Amino acid sequence: MNNNYQVLARKYRPHTFKELVGQVHTVKTLINALDANSLHHGFLFTGTRGVGKTTIARIFAKSINCESGVSSIPCGKCSTCIEIDSGQSVDLIELDAASHTGVDNMRDILENAQYMPTKNRYKIYLIDEVHMLSKSSFNALLKTLEEPPEHIKFLLATTDPGKLPITVLSRCLQFNLQKLTDKEILGQLKYIMKAESLDYEEDALSQIASFGEGSMRDALSLLDQSISYGKGSVLVKDIKAMLGLVSHDDIIELATHLFDQEPQKVIKFIRKLSHRGDNLTNALHDLSSLFHTISIAKTISSDTIDKRITKLSSQISNQDLQIFYQMSINGTKDMPLAPSEQIGLEMTLLRMLAFRSDSAPVN
Repeated sequence: MNNNYQVLARKYRPHTFKELVGQVHTVKTLINALDANSLHHGFLFTGTRGVGKTTIARIFAKSINCESGVSSIPCGKCSTCIEIDSGQSVDLIELDAASHTGVDNMRDILENAQYMPTKNRYKIYLIDEVHMLSKSSFNALLKTLEEPPEHIKFLLATTDPGKLPITVLSRCLQFNLQKLTDKEILGQLKYIMKAESLDYEEDALSQIASFGEGSMRDALSLLDQSISYGKGSVLVKDIKAMLGLVSHDDIIELATHLFDQEPQKVIKFIRKLSHRGDNLTNALHDLSSLFHTISIAKTISSDTIDKRITKLSSQISNQDLQIFYQMSINGTKDMPLAPSEQIGLEMTLLRMLAFRSDSAPVN
């Protein structure tokens, strides 16, 4: 076993704004502020997990404390940049609000804010999941935020800005980080696989990007797992086996039985998937995506659309398609409550058949 192995999310964490994937508007604003040396004392980064909140905050910290001067391009080579990258900077105080909720903790930390930085230009407080601070802790933080010393910068990150007091929000520049697109995540996955000289199939990486659901960190964790499972390669067959995915052809066949109103074949097919060990919750999720694709095919004519999709679109009315889609979404939510995945999927599809209208398909 390689004791020096680094998980991909850490090994390929961006160290400059140029290396960041996505978040174009936020990065542009920060770069302009840094290059003009026009810096606010408080910054709030919001967004779901794995979209780059703390990564951007650390790059920003390097940018304002780099020994070569304040700029959007930290050198990455001076002792300050190296210390921040390795998490050893004495003037970058990183806190996880989840474990520092007490007011005494926050007061002790902020009492030191009045003192000048030990060696850098600024003393920086990076508080992650800041929404988890107690009300008293927020009051202590607010006191320092209202009249911060010139040498202090606050970088706050949260996945739930709705829980922050308006008094804190009003004293920070707020940046709402978007979920990354599948295309953005896929590009980074391909870059990493090439950098690691590992074999891959692009369709396999596309599935991983999709399962990341907008989070680069989640996608990279799944890529790590996939590389281990495939002994250095990432292939579609391995991803399918590892995650219990149902093939696109199987989803098409299931939809065909459904649209042909063949309940016995629907049940038989679901039991085949279950016996094979496929993930039936994912199957219902993929069926929802197929309903969306069929709906688009009924709306927009294109020569590039799969002929099987075109055929399915002619077998169902827009009204029934909307009902099927809504039922599949609700069925996915209900899956954890069902006695089993198989029962949950069977009941969802039988419900679709029960509520299908008798009207002819509308093309």
